Amino acid sequence: MSKLLSPFRLGRLELKNRMVMAPMTRSRALVDGNVPTPLAVPYYTQRASTGLIISEATQVSPQGVGYARTPGIHSPAQVAGWKKITEAVHAVGGVLFAQLWHVGRVSHPDFHEGRLPVAPSAISANKEIFTYEGKKRSVTPRALETEEIPGIVEQFRRAAENALEAGFDGVEIHGSNGYLLDQFLRDGSNQRTDAYGGSIENRARFPLEVARAVAGVWGPERVGYRLLPQSTPYASMTDSTPVETFTYMARELNRLGLGYLHVTEAVSGEGVPAPEQRISPLLRKVFQGAFIVNGGYDARTGEAAVAQGEADLVAYGAPFIANPDLPERFRHGAPLNPADASTFFTGEEKGYLDYPTLR
Repeated sequence: MSKLLSPFRLGRLELKNRMVMAPMTRSRALVDGNVPTPLAVPYYTQRASTGLIISEATQVSPQGVGYARTPGIHSPAQVAGWKKITEAVHAVGGVLFAQLWHVGRVSHPDFHEGRLPVAPSAISANKEIFTYEGKKRSVTPRALETEEIPGIVEQFRRAAENALEAGFDGVEIHGSNGYLLDQFLRDGSNQRTDAYGGSIENRARFPLEVARAVAGVWGPERVGYRLLPQSTPYASMTDSTPVETFTYMARELNRLGLGYLHVTEAVSGEGVPAPEQRISPLLRKVFQGAFIVNGGYDARTGEAAVAQGEADLVAYGAPFIANPDLPERFRHGAPLNPADASTFFTGEEKGYLDYPTLR
């Protein structure tokens, strides 16, 4: 029997298989209020045959917005929109976690009534930002004052409460991809001299405060955390000692008893994890909860990762966009629909709801 398609127990949740639909921004939220689009109801239910769905990244506050038409989970209307989605997913036997997100410096004043985005330090992400007026260059953000940081921890805590009210099965904290928590953790983006900067322990302080606050709402077993250990040109993220930094973070998250650690890996030119760049095996050794890997996996490499004990679950991104019934296709060795990248962030129903299934 396929290991990848075998059931898995995540805390008290029974997952039907070990495949995870990765969190993927689709930029289809309603312009008025960043409320999830009604189209998201069929979008998520179409993909509920996977063991676990992690929602698209979802802002914990207006300050956390960095992309046009991305949903939030900080207003009553947003919570109501998500509740329709969770109810529909549960009706077909799916399991859905909300990914909690604050973009930090990966934003633009256009989203904040002309105010600067916030970050650990006044260092630009040096990338293009997708605003309602098109792509604009990122600006140099404002460094957060020390006394402001507890307020952002509270934003995550309230968002966790809202996710509970909206009917999610758990939450994932977005601590990767160059967003705010990742910005604090890495020394390339964090040059603070207070209690939140300098040593690895200090740089990890804020992300761990967020994790504790969220776990206080849900219980640690219903909380996951996402990391991307490698340096990446995306949002100009670097760290001088990534093995030490991310091993420390994984060890501390393990001490909190979180339900899972979700690790995005470097991908080689062939679209598979690049062994010479992998830090995930080191994190696997220090994190005792469920371990999710993500990054260029297909049916064969995902099966191998689970069979060899490198991971408990495997997350897939673009393959789930184009193949709502991806577990069924893996089960039968069926060909996959190709993903149309031109509709990843635009198109409404096109490229969102219209990919064919096997049946």
